[in-house]
Amino acid sequence: MRARIAIAEDDAIQAQLLQEVLAADHHEVVTFADGQAALEALEGPGRFDVLVTDVGMPRLDGLRLCEALRASRPDLPVIVVTAEASVDNAVAALRAGAWDFLTKPLEPALLLPCVRRAVERQQLARELREATSARPASESGLFGQSDAMRTVRELVMRVAPSGASVLVHGETGTGKELVARALHAQSPRARHPFVAINCAALPASLVESELFGFVKGAFTDARAARQGLFVEADGGTLFLDEVAELTLDNQAKLLRALQERTVRPLGSNSEVAFDARILAATHRDLEAEVEAGRFRQDLFYRLNVIRIDLPPLRERGIDIVHLATRFLATVCERDRRAALTVPPDVAQKLLGYSWPGNVRELENCVERLAALARGPEVTLADLPDAVRLHERERFTMQVDAAEEVVTLEELEKRYVLRVLQLSKDNRSRAAQLLGIDRRTLYRRLEGWGLPTERSGDGPGAGP
Repeated sequence: MRARIAIAEDDAIQAQLLQEVLAADHHEVVTFADGQAALEALEGPGRFDVLVTDVGMPRLDGLRLCEALRASRPDLPVIVVTAEASVDNAVAALRAGAWDFLTKPLEPALLLPCVRRAVERQQLARELREATSARPASESGLFGQSDAMRTVRELVMRVAPSGASVLVHGETGTGKELVARALHAQSPRARHPFVAINCAALPASLVESELFGFVKGAFTDARAARQGLFVEADGGTLFLDEVAELTLDNQAKLLRALQERTVRPLGSNSEVAFDARILAATHRDLEAEVEAGRFRQDLFYRLNVIRIDLPPLRERGIDIVHLATRFLATVCERDRRAALTVPPDVAQKLLGYSWPGNVRELENCVERLAALARGPEVTLADLPDAVRLHERERFTMQVDAAEEVVTLEELEKRYVLRVLQLSKDNRSRAAQLLGIDRRTLYRRLEGWGLPTERSGDGPGAGP
C-alpha cells in the first residue's frame, strides 16, 4: 500500500537512511529538518498518511509536534522515535498523542511493519468516513464499491431489459435473490408479479403441484383448484432459487414447461399458457453437476443463457464495512434508537474475518452489535467470538523474477555498509547511528571478512 510519509529528523544522515528504507518499500517520502517545518507542511493542503518524528529537534521537538497535530490533524498517525528506550519516554509519547513509539537504532524489520500498520489504519479510517457518508450505490440493493460488485451492477443493467433467461451463481448468503429482484425491477415486466420459489425447501412430491398448479379433486386434499407459480408469474418474472436441488424427474418437467411455454395443472386435460421470464440461481457448480449426471444438460443450456457470478463477501474488501454501516443504520431506525457508528478496531475485525455465511452472516453480526451496544459506538467485545477471535490470514510473499531475496545476515551487512558509506567511513559515527559500540561494529566487519581499519575516527574517539 503506497503512502505519502513525512519524516521530521534533524540528523541529515539518519533522515536519508529513513528515506531510503521507506522509499524501498514503495512509499513517497518527504523529509523536514525540524518540527516546525514539519508542522507547517502537515497543516497545509498537502496530503500525508503518516509522520515519523524524532524527539530531539530544534524549534519544535517531536513531543510538542505530536501535541500540535493531535489538535489540528487528529486523524494522522504519528510514530515517535527516541534514542532512549524508557517507560517514561513511551508514556510521554503516548500522552502527546503518538500512535506508536520506536527506539533507535531504527531497524527496517521493526520500522516497516509499524509504518504499514499506520498506513492501513489511516486508509481504514478514511474509508469508514466514506462508508458513513456514502449514499446507496443502487436502489436495487446491490451495494458496494468493489470492482466485482460494480461488474455485477453493470451486467444487471445491461441484461435487465431483455427477456433472456439468467442463471445467478454464488455461495449461500451472497444475495442471489437481490440480483433476481434487481433484474425484475429494471425490466419492462417491473409492474407485473415477481414470484420466487426455493426449490430446496420443497419436497420432491410437491414441486409439480407448486409450479404447475392443480384442479379440484386432483388428489385427496385438492378441495379447490389452484394455479401454479408459472401462471401466477404471468407477465412478470419467476425466480427458481437453488434450482440444482430439483430431482431429475422434476427437472424434465421443468424443461418441458420452458420449451413449450405452457403448463398442465395436475388432474387437468388441458394446457395453460404463461408468459414469464425465468431466472434461476444456485450455489452449486452446474457444469460439474451436469458432468456427474445430477443435472440435465439440456435444462442447463436453457437456464444458462446469461450467467451472473456473485463474489463471496470475503473478496469484497471495504464493501464489508459499507454493508455493516448500512445494516446498522437500518437496525437503529427500526428500533427507534440513536445512530451507532463502527469504530476502526471493529471495522478491522470485520475486514479480517472470512464470512462463510456471507452477507447474511454479516447482517446477523450487526444485529447482535446493535442489541448489545451501550454507547454511541459498537464495541469489539460485543462481536461474536468467531469474528472477534479470528486471526487474519497473513499474506504469502510473491517474488518477482527480477527481485532478489537475501538472508537477514546479508540484509544486515548491506545496511551496515550503507551507514558506513553515508558517514564517510567514520566508524564512531556509524556505530552511533547503528546504536552499537565500535567493538561490536568491528566484530561484525571481521565476521564478514571486511577490513576494520578506521578513517576519520581520530585519537580520543573512544575505545
